[in-house]
Amino acid sequence: MVSALIERELSAETFPIRHGVFVAVVGPSGAGKDTVIGYARTLFADESRLEFVRRVITRPSDTASEDHDTLADAAFVEAEADGAFAISWEAHGLRYGLPADVDWSVANGHVAVANVSRAIIPTLRERYANLAIVEITASPDVLAERLAMRGRESRGEVLARLARSANVTLTGPGVTTIDNSGPREVAGERFAELLRKAMAFSDMSGLI
Repeated sequence: MVSALIERELSAETFPIRHGVFVAVVGPSGAGKDTVIGYARTLFADESRLEFVRRVITRPSDTASEDHDTLADAAFVEAEADGAFAISWEAHGLRYGLPADVDWSVANGHVAVANVSRAIIPTLRERYANLAIVEITASPDVLAERLAMRGRESRGEVLARLARSANVTLTGPGVTTIDNSGPREVAGERFAELLRKAMAFSDMSGLI
């Protein structure tokens, strides 16, 4: 099993993992995190140093959400126990996981990009020596409009979600905030520039 091999190669003594960079994309629902990531994925389609991590979620994939792998709750818990994930968490009644080979990618000087929960930032800081946090935001009106267009939640649920997001403040080093209230190209280009810097940093880190 791939995860077992990675565990053998990455003992506890190797943490935090160095050489590469982990780019954690965070932000409230409706901010357009997947849109900004998708813009960069297209722009850097031929860039082998970048890995856009495909998440595993206990939610069916559909055209209205990100392209992800799906597991039922029981299967997710079993995979988690078998070491299939580098990082896993729960949010909004769902389970999320990042495949274990993300650790291998970062250890080998790549830049791994993933949409994650703000709640796991402390865990990421302990696991990856080079962590860049990108907070994608948008104005309250834009967030409300985008969430309503999804049609997944009632008006009350949308308002409650926005209220929770407003009370969360990111602190610590390595945080960049990108406003995605306007055209996606504007936020996309800012994100792309950050990824270029991360790749340049990982190239230098590998020489040390």
